Amino acid sequence: MVKTLYPILPVLLVDDEKAWLNSFQLTLHASGINNVETCNDSRTVMELLQGQQFSVLVLDLTMPHLAGDELLPQIVQNFPEIPVIVITGLDQVEIAVACMKLGAYDFFTKVTEESRLVVAVKRAIELGLLRRENSSLKEHFLGDTLHNPDAFSHIITHNKSMRSIFQYIEAIATTSEPVLITGETGSGKELIARAIHQLSGRSGKFVAVNIAGLDDTVLADTLFGHRKGAFSGADQIRKGLIVQGNDGSLFLDEIGDLSPGSQVKLLRLIQEREYYALGSDVARSTNARMIFATHRDLEHLQESGEFRQDLFFRLRTHHVHIPPLRERLDDLQLLLDYFLEEAARRLNKKKPAYPNELTILLGTYNYPGNVRELQSMIFDALSKHQSRTLSMDVFKQYIEHRTGNSEPVVETNSGDTVFSILSSLPTLKESSRLLIREALQRSQGNQSIAAQMLGITRQALNWRLKQQDKKG
Repeated sequence: MVKTLYPILPVLLVDDEKAWLNSFQLTLHASGINNVETCNDSRTVMELLQGQQFSVLVLDLTMPHLAGDELLPQIVQNFPEIPVIVITGLDQVEIAVACMKLGAYDFFTKVTEESRLVVAVKRAIELGLLRRENSSLKEHFLGDTLHNPDAFSHIITHNKSMRSIFQYIEAIATTSEPVLITGETGSGKELIARAIHQLSGRSGKFVAVNIAGLDDTVLADTLFGHRKGAFSGADQIRKGLIVQGNDGSLFLDEIGDLSPGSQVKLLRLIQEREYYALGSDVARSTNARMIFATHRDLEHLQESGEFRQDLFFRLRTHHVHIPPLRERLDDLQLLLDYFLEEAARRLNKKKPAYPNELTILLGTYNYPGNVRELQSMIFDALSKHQSRTLSMDVFKQYIEHRTGNSEPVVETNSGDTVFSILSSLPTLKESSRLLIREALQRSQGNQSIAAQMLGITRQALNWRLKQQDKKG
């Protein structure tokens, strides 16, 4: 069984009384805080802090050589991200106030109930995590830097929103908290998950599981495994995929489709880092970093009661939302070149040239299938390509077919239209003129593409423009 360390950065206990150090270390272990180091010589504390990172420091106030109230200001000044809990044998309000003014996170006496002290340490662990993440986020966003751009090399973009997402991912990648990735189908959620794993520095594998369509039993067997004889046909032990994720990352896609029963199991897995194999009553632990993804609106699902509220908020500890392709059309040129080169390699063809108007045409489509749909469009066009220059006809036909069969976007279910807010309606001639002007703006003046958007021939558009010129 894998021994999961919590927290990732150890808690440091500093006291000259070895008996108290051993006693409180055992108490912390019993409460699940098993990554603890002790120090009984206050003179070595600063050296320890300089040599490695700690999540929390529990500091005795009265010690020989170097007292806690002498150490406290040095720790706060040099290591402000570490919350310090001060412990003393004296129950004096003045001392407590003085320590809080010096920067202590909390203050307790040694006669305090150990359960209260454990709760304080757990709160301090969470505070330290937030401080480190805030510091990392500030460094990335204010500096506008990417320290590990290679981790995102498979995500083709120069969009500013995507760059901000990359900076956020760099800031949170090394934490052990779960990450929720949301975005429409085909937007690249698994690529983001793999980038998080790569940046985490974990030595284990990236294990991806698409849980859409799996019932409770199949999902539990796939993830957690089963004991021999757990059910009919279980002739041998199965460990489950979660074991492969130890020391690595476990990526569960489409978690919005989880049944209520599976949601309970997932919540336990996240909170307790424990799970049960089918047919077993022995809890097993995991240290896998858990990453989740969905194209569904979890906030709406939890409001309607289809998704547990406690699980929803636990999943959102870190949240990455990938914008759809229609919101980052400035990436079209990059993606077109990249996917053309990829398709040419797969089809054993030479990468063709393409007309400048192709990028303009592609920019008129809304891509419900996002980047994946664009990739398929380009591959299909190149597989039919014969001449030296890539034809726009395949793209035009695809877009016309897709938009021609879609429902009008100007009318809601209630019957309202984009004109509903107007006190008086424009004439048909005025509406026609405005539509043509908008189409020409979106097509950057290309009449052929504008005509396609309007559902008329280029000749019809040209005639209408001439009529407008005569009246103008």
